[in-house]
Amino acid sequence: MNYEPVIGLEVHAQLLTRTKCFCACSTEFGASPNSNTCPVCLGLPGALPVLNREVVRLAVRAALALGCHINRISQFARKNYFYPDLPKGYQISQYDKPISEHGAIAIKVNGTAKRVGITRLHIEEDAGKSLHDGFPDSSEKSYIDLNRSGVPLVEIVSEPDLRSTTEAYAYLSKLKAILETTEVCNCDMEKGNLRCDANVSVRPAGSSEFGTRTELKNLNSFRFLQRAMEYEILRQVEILESGGHIVQETRLWNADEGKSYSMRSKEEAHDYRYFPEPDLLPLVVEDAFVEETLKTMPELPDAKKDRLIEQYGIPEGDADWLASSRTFSEFFEETVRICKKPRPALNWLKGELTAALNNTSLGLQESKISPAHIAELVGLIEGGVISGKMGKVVFEEMFATGKFPRKIVEEKNLVQISDVTALEKIAREVAASSPENVAKYRGGRTGNLAWFVGQVMKATKGQANPQLVNEVVKKVLEEN
Repeated sequence: MNYEPVIGLEVHAQLLTRTKCFCACSTEFGASPNSNTCPVCLGLPGALPVLNREVVRLAVRAALALGCHINRISQFARKNYFYPDLPKGYQISQYDKPISEHGAIAIKVNGTAKRVGITRLHIEEDAGKSLHDGFPDSSEKSYIDLNRSGVPLVEIVSEPDLRSTTEAYAYLSKLKAILETTEVCNCDMEKGNLRCDANVSVRPAGSSEFGTRTELKNLNSFRFLQRAMEYEILRQVEILESGGHIVQETRLWNADEGKSYSMRSKEEAHDYRYFPEPDLLPLVVEDAFVEETLKTMPELPDAKKDRLIEQYGIPEGDADWLASSRTFSEFFEETVRICKKPRPALNWLKGELTAALNNTSLGLQESKISPAHIAELVGLIEGGVISGKMGKVVFEEMFATGKFPRKIVEEKNLVQISDVTALEKIAREVAASSPENVAKYRGGRTGNLAWFVGQVMKATKGQANPQLVNEVVKKVLEEN
């Protein structure tokens, strides 16, 4: 029997605020354990929460960017469960009255467009963090860091509209681009600023009934997410094919082993005993607040993609790549503003620059390269001062030191040789040293031209103008 996967995603995005959701403690990452805490986020008796206005502004901005309806009145609720890193014994979240709902994201997979519905986007506070390794006696003890307790999140719940891991990957990529572009979240998954749980089920192809779903947790990268979902789909199909039944449960993904393990039975809403948060009034979002937030909304990825194609004449795939990252798109546009060469600038960004950043595990803003560096490099190549091959040598030095290309060219004497007389002399010397190859070329084996060109380039240490070398070598070989 053929089976169809049904996937829904729950994404937790940390909001870019300086302070926590209900207190004035810092949201700084990497501080000493339990240093960014106070009676409110420690859950001490008598401490009362006070809602951070910036949390509401960023949540509304994210909801508007995702096409959600903003509920003018929403309600915070207590989500009750026990865990060592949840000091209050409950999490302040939203349940039946979220701040927004009924949105959508448009994705494209293999050239086919699809609309993925968003059930809701709501505000909640984060829990703390349990540490089980990296400490003395860690095999016997766990440690609790409550710095993250009370950090503001938005949870974005999709409809079960995804039918493949490829679609899920495209949805997450688009969501990440929107959150980064709107400066709602920096989406650093290594720091836990963007986390995703996947609800996965399978059903016979063509069926309209949903199968029993399982929830996958502990997914801290898009790659792990895709692998985990593929594993879970195959696991469920094998169980059904053998006559078994799927158990509704939460499973933890082990990336090292490439498999998931049962963690607990899947909770339903009633298990959390939701009830309205008695220490917080209903949240009222006025029309003026929504309109003010709309006015400050930056250009969203889809609109930016269309503009990049029209303004710079670049292919759709490249425009999609740029529009997915606000940092890269702004870098590209500033580079083109200086050098006026969109395609060469884009090629350096997608090629050498991206590869260098990946190899060094640096972000674009952490590197020593600026738009002015790339623009100057493009100008030197387009102006014939250096060749593209020499440009790669210059780029390596530029990336490592932060020096500008022109200075590197001067220091290393990398100026391209474009003197026809000098190149003809070298070409004749090469021809004289290999009369048998000259004879082969003149006998009709014109493919030998590449060998001669290579020898001239070698003799000039790669500094000769390649196009000019081709012309000169051809002239020398064809003369009497």
